[in-house]
Amino acid sequence: MTISTLVIQLLSYPFGKFMAKILPAGRLNPGPFNIKEHVLVALTANCAGGTAYAVDIIVIQKVFYHQDFGFGANFLLILCTQMLGYGMAGVLRRYLVYPAAMIWPANLVQVALFNTLHQDEDLAPGQWTRFRFFLVATFAMFLYQWIPGFLFPVVSSIAWICWIKPDNLVLSQLTGAGGLGFGAISLDWNNIVAFLGSPLIVPWWAQVNIALGFFLMAWVLVPIAYYTNLWEAKKFPILTSGLFRDNGMKYVTTQILTDNVLDEAKYEAYGPLRISTFFALTYGIGFAGLSSMITHTWLYHRHKLVAQWKQSRDHAEDIHHKLMQAYPEVPDWWYASLFVIMAIVAIITCEIWDYKLPWWGVILAIALAAVFSLPVGLIQAITNQQPGLNIITEYVIGYILPGHPIANVTFKTLGYISMAQAMTFTSDLKLGHYMKVPPRAMFWAQLLGTIIAGLVNLLTANWLLSSQKDVCTSENKLFSCPSATTFYSASVIWGVISPNRMFGSSSMYNAINYFFLIGFVLPIPFYYLKKAFPNGWLEYVHIPVLLSATGMMPPAQAYHYTNWLALGFAFQYFARRYHPEWHLRFTYVLSAAFDSGVAFMVLLSFFIFTIRDANMPDWWGTRGDLCPLEKHPYYAPTP
Repeated sequence: MTISTLVIQLLSYPFGKFMAKILPAGRLNPGPFNIKEHVLVALTANCAGGTAYAVDIIVIQKVFYHQDFGFGANFLLILCTQMLGYGMAGVLRRYLVYPAAMIWPANLVQVALFNTLHQDEDLAPGQWTRFRFFLVATFAMFLYQWIPGFLFPVVSSIAWICWIKPDNLVLSQLTGAGGLGFGAISLDWNNIVAFLGSPLIVPWWAQVNIALGFFLMAWVLVPIAYYTNLWEAKKFPILTSGLFRDNGMKYVTTQILTDNVLDEAKYEAYGPLRISTFFALTYGIGFAGLSSMITHTWLYHRHKLVAQWKQSRDHAEDIHHKLMQAYPEVPDWWYASLFVIMAIVAIITCEIWDYKLPWWGVILAIALAAVFSLPVGLIQAITNQQPGLNIITEYVIGYILPGHPIANVTFKTLGYISMAQAMTFTSDLKLGHYMKVPPRAMFWAQLLGTIIAGLVNLLTANWLLSSQKDVCTSENKLFSCPSATTFYSASVIWGVISPNRMFGSSSMYNAINYFFLIGFVLPIPFYYLKKAFPNGWLEYVHIPVLLSATGMMPPAQAYHYTNWLALGFAFQYFARRYHPEWHLRFTYVLSAAFDSGVAFMVLLSFFIFTIRDANMPDWWGTRGDLCPLEKHPYYAPTP
């Protein structure tokens, strides 16, 4: 559970009003708590929210590789990876903030909540204010969330078809929540939005692309590949990111390492690494999504980008940008200076401590992030979906520095998260654009939030790693760390074993490399078909979004997608089409209310029960073994 920044946005409102009343007038209290001050609080929270990706490096170093470089190295790594994106955001604002077409859908939820809290509304008789609606929806979700979150956890993943005959292996693999999730239902908002975000804010046309990508991948390709035993698929569970030996047993990575570097002799003696067919296909789809992004950007956006570059010289922008001219803009050299400083910090950190990533590797990772930041930003600003660079960064450095897992994940974090943070900062700049907040104030708010977040992330991670027994393992049900576990698996595949062994010409998974070509070519026919038949459904086909649909699998499960899409249909299609006034007025507010209600319940539950190791008494509704074979392989492992 990640506490949504919407919760901070909500809690800061009464707190700001209270401080405005009790503080003496002066520099600390220049007047009533207003909407622009509130936006700055939210911007700081946006930069401080979530878990820093570099924390996963620290976790796998300590838990799986038994290595610790100390607080100083860890903090500098988190700081530089979180802040490199600033320099990119300074360049991207001309293309992703100033144009009116770059809407950044996720910001609309925050804008709706700001307006709900601060603006008076003209109401018809008997009509609810958005604020009243928000309070009622938040309280209702707070009460309801106790059911899936504590009292009756089974409703978080109701694999009712599997329950009919739980001892049937194939039925369990196809319908279990840990399998392909056919028919699995979730009545837990927190579970549904855990990986894909709120379905209430993603445009319906984008959700249709995601649905097509998901169904083709998870419900067509994977079952066919698994039950035809492609790449010996039946030796492993149908849906897993686990690492295995050829006989289906768990792959113990420490058996092939010496000083956390691949030992060739040990590797030859222990045997090759095997992964599930599903996991291999997700990498292939990731390859295709990345190459399709390049083709799509060139075909669909090259003329717009040139025009936008020309317009940026004379500031012929939308009304928001014209109004923002009242404030002094952040100079380019501010962004450039911070970018250079953080790049130097990254190089020094990797050189002083034994990350095994040379200085030129740091520069290459940053260059990859810079190259892909604009095409990724164009997609996210319109669809609210962010294709990741995690796979391509692992792939590149895996070929250059094979056998070095820590160097691999460090390169990946520098390349992928620098781009992702650039998207976060750019999105926040657009939010400030919507709300008319001075750019220089936004710059310092973002900077402060990022520094605070890095420190808190590291302190929290250190506390959990030292206080929790069997943390990040299957033995610890509360802190099993699914993201860190997937991160570790990737470090083995790309870092220890290397892509040449996993996907090279001698590997059984070699065909995965053809997905690069498939993705590069696929947008071309749709582009020319759209030109031949304009104003039709082809206008809404977005190949990069379609191909990157399953980018969150793993750790996301198939049923997360189906339930997410069901809610998306209800609000972004049905409500938008048949109840447009209600949709326009309340949908974004409802999304914020649900996030807030869940967060309040989780916080209260943590301090009342979790921190005291108190659990709901065992009964049928708390069982996690109602579909016991969902994660079993078709063939039992042979020692």
